Amino acid sequence: MRILSLTDHDTLEGLDEARQAAAQLGMQLVNGVELSCTWGGATIHVLGYGFDTRAPVLVAAIDKLHQGRWLRSEEISRKLALKGMPGALEGARAIQQELGDSGNAPARPHFADYLVRAGFVKDRAEAFRKWLGAGKLGDVKLHWPTLEETVGTLREAGAWVSLAHPWHYDFTRSKRRRLIADYIQAGGHAIEVVNGHQPAEQVGSLAILAREFGLLVSAGSDFHGPGGWSEIGEYRPVPEDLPPLWCRFKHEPIIAA
Repeated sequence: MRILSLTDHDTLEGLDEARQAAAQLGMQLVNGVELSCTWGGATIHVLGYGFDTRAPVLVAAIDKLHQGRWLRSEEISRKLALKGMPGALEGARAIQQELGDSGNAPARPHFADYLVRAGFVKDRAEAFRKWLGAGKLGDVKLHWPTLEETVGTLREAGAWVSLAHPWHYDFTRSKRRRLIADYIQAGGHAIEVVNGHQPAEQVGSLAILAREFGLLVSAGSDFHGPGGWSEIGEYRPVPEDLPPLWCRFKHEPIIAA
């Protein structure tokens, strides 16, 4: 890899460290972030690239998301405790600290690893299937801004904007099209047509939507940590006829981690 964008969820905390590491390796780092928002009753993720990290509107939005993530984690822990799984917030926080501490609240993967460690489930997949996945008890959608607000924040900060993993949302075909239409109306530039090793038929379907709506495209490895997700730089090829967002930075691919 020669160009990398670190797109952590709702935080910019890793960018300075990533930039130093990229410089030591002779790589280019593009500022990135993945912001949480709501649309149609669902949590949606929007990617921003190449923005000003000091933009007041973005700093304020991330601070609000930071607070919201702590409220969300407390709510997830409360719900798990009611189902006979106490101590989840403390356990998830401990796992997060083992991986490398930050001021951000523990996320669902940390809760999943705690449930495994505590013996409530056999693996992370079961934790998401039973308790933490979309529509489950731990899928808390409170505290997020709207899709329109989030895209507007990124645009005001000077970002190029991409809709993250549109196939991950449990939508009908018509609802997914409405999401993309509303996203474009809000000012979005691109959609992520490739996310890790998602099935080739999903890449093909998203490529069709990108062509139809005249969108730029992005790709990401969806790396969340060693061993549990796809690795940095591993993802399916992007269809060659699609206009890549990374050409706005250089004629080489950006690997969103």
